[in-house]
Amino acid sequence: MISLTTKTSLLAAMIGTTFILGGCASKGEQPAAGTTTTAAAPAQPDPKAQEKARKEQEKAAEKARDAERKANTREVVGINGQKGEVIGSPAPGSRFTKVQIGMSMRQVVDTIGNPNDEGSYITGKAWIPYYYGNDRYRTEFAYKGAGRLIFAENSSWYRGRYGSGRLVKIIHDAKDSGYR
Repeated sequence: MISLTTKTSLLAAMIGTTFILGGCASKGEQPAAGTTTTAAAPAQPDPKAQEKARKEQEKAAEKARDAERKANTREVVGINGQKGEVIGSPAPGSRFTKVQIGMSMRQVVDTIGNPNDEGSYITGKAWIPYYYGNDRYRTEFAYKGAGRLIFAENSSWYRGRYGSGRLVKIIHDAKDSGYR
């Protein structure tokens, strides 16, 4: 039978060995021969760091798109002194070469035909109290394989395909799906 002092000595030796081996392993040293240790699990990537890296990549891509868009954007003066902008260059044979900034919706439809899709939205000017000026609403025409035409509405009383809107932006995009 093992005496109490022997049991205590064995227990103390086991605890001491565990601390020594743990200390060696944490310093990158190899444990003594004949002993076993468990390998530490590989560190998992930090989700916050991954999210931050993803957001930085998105910002960089957005900046690149903005720079390209600015390089391809030009301010023009169209019919009746109407100011507007043209983004991109028309593809060869594009029907957008027939339209000009300042044309009415009716003129555009009569010139190049009906859009594949259209929709209207309000601008920030609609939220200005007692503002009854132009450009409170915009209508967008989407043409498949050509791009988009944006009209600024001149009146809050009537909006629609043949309303009082004037063409203020031409976006040339040969890859446009024709849907909003």
